[in-house]
Amino acid sequence: MASAALAAASTVGIRASNISGTRPNEQSRPSSSISLAAAPTRPFLQCRHSITRPHAAVGTGSLFSSWWGRQQEIQVQKRTLFAPLEGLRHRRPINAPPAGSTRASSVAAPPPAPPVQPQPWQGAALKPLAASIATGVLLWLVPAPAGVTKNAWQLLAIFLATIVGIITQPLPLGAVALMGLGAAVLTKTLTFAAAFSAFGDQIPWLIALAFFFARGFIKTGLGNRVAYQFVALFGSSSLGLGYSLVFSEALLAPAIPSVSARAGGIFLPLVKSLCVACGSNVGDGTERRLGSWLMLTCFQTSVVSSAMFLTAMAANPLSVNLAAGAIGQTIGWTDWALAALVPGLVSLIVVPLLLYVIYPPSIKSSPDAPKLAREKLQKMGPMTKNEIIMSGTLLVTVGLWIFGGMLKVDAVTAAILGLSVLLCTGVVTWKECLAESVAWDTLTWFAALIAMAGYLNKYGLISWFSQTVVKLVVLQVVGGLGLSWQLSFGILVLLYFYSHYFFASGAAHIGAMFTAFLSVASALGTPPLFGAMVLAFLSNLMGGLTHYGIGSAPVFYGANYVPLAQWWGYGFLISIVNIVIWLGLGGVWWKALGLW
Repeated sequence: MASAALAAASTVGIRASNISGTRPNEQSRPSSSISLAAAPTRPFLQCRHSITRPHAAVGTGSLFSSWWGRQQEIQVQKRTLFAPLEGLRHRRPINAPPAGSTRASSVAAPPPAPPVQPQPWQGAALKPLAASIATGVLLWLVPAPAGVTKNAWQLLAIFLATIVGIITQPLPLGAVALMGLGAAVLTKTLTFAAAFSAFGDQIPWLIALAFFFARGFIKTGLGNRVAYQFVALFGSSSLGLGYSLVFSEALLAPAIPSVSARAGGIFLPLVKSLCVACGSNVGDGTERRLGSWLMLTCFQTSVVSSAMFLTAMAANPLSVNLAAGAIGQTIGWTDWALAALVPGLVSLIVVPLLLYVIYPPSIKSSPDAPKLAREKLQKMGPMTKNEIIMSGTLLVTVGLWIFGGMLKVDAVTAAILGLSVLLCTGVVTWKECLAESVAWDTLTWFAALIAMAGYLNKYGLISWFSQTVVKLVVLQVVGGLGLSWQLSFGILVLLYFYSHYFFASGAAHIGAMFTAFLSVASALGTPPLFGAMVLAFLSNLMGGLTHYGIGSAPVFYGANYVPLAQWWGYGFLISIVNIVIWLGLGGVWWKALGLW
């Protein structure tokens, strides 16, 4: 049996001498091709007992049993030999192995964690905020001039800080204005009731209601229908479209004595619908396509149409009353309209054209636009129920704006009545009104500015400025220069005009400074009626300086087509153009009329 096992081992290439179970009297055979260096000392047959094989009976000497036992012994030796390395292979490394090592190439390092992105700053822009605060603090620390109360001077500091904040915009306008009111209340400069008193003023609410009307105008599709009608008639060029709106507004001006109602309730919805119909939307980079130029043009010409008629702006009768008290002469409706006719028409022609050149829309001509507009109208079909309700409500509201004086219904009451109809019929929902964030933001900042400007007047700062600066300083300085009354009046006009940066209402400016400037102008030799009419005209034109200077300003600015810096910049430029037209060409026309 042993001889057969050795023969089999030799056949498969295993040396008998390397098997520890070989008897001492057996002779060695030549080594085969495989040699194991370290053989275990236990006998071959004993090794077999460590393997559990159901078909391998202990004590058999078959060839298969010998071969199988040897294979199992080889595996045991391998496991014993490589056991330390196996432990290393299964161990999870704490630190990454050195670069280029075998371990680094055999075990992939875990991917690095993505860097944590810092959250962007959600608060105020720090530099503009610092500039606003510094303005207020510096003026606060300056001693108040003689004749100015402490509260008036402190309120002026807060007001100017708020204006700087509104210009630089460290936060949205409503937030800046609310912080200004908070500062006034915190420093005891204003009581809470005084600070928020202007939220009961009609003008801010009329502006907010105008945005709600615009929502219904656009939602029902009536805005698109009217816009397509305008495009079909005048839309072959952007300039023609602009002029059609400008002169439409001027025709309605003498019948609607509220520029806020005229601009916000009628023309803002129409202009927004035209912009959307022409692919000019807010926030997607298409504002300059048409909307920016059209909004700025309609605003700047709204102040011109307000200056052309006595009944085109609510504060115009105040100018007439103050002039009658100061010079004893009355300005009639026809006198006003005739004197403003030529410079007004020239401004209505020049201003849109000038803005078209310096602030042009990217769409200037579209010969196919009228045809496309007519096709759109055909696809829209007949008016829907909501469009009919919207158009009827708008006609009733405009009618109340025109004849409200006879019916003793003011503009805000008429607007609330119209909105109530829209809400009750479901044309506009209250949830949609709440979603009009621009309306509420405009209401907040405009009311805040009106409150602060109003209390500057109540605290006596404006009267001090009129009496001290205008009557004493200007009268002595300008009068001492020996200038002609024309040049002296020109200096007074510029001072009166650009002091409007400190006013959020034309009526407030007129009430505070009209009489003082007219008195100084008369003392310097200006013909009284001429001076009164020029100051009255300019009391409307100066509203184009800012986004808060007249009732139509927050309406058109709130559409968000024109950035604030550009709004102020072009407002200043157009103010120069209007002054040249009204004092230059207008002066010649008034000479022909015999006003001077």
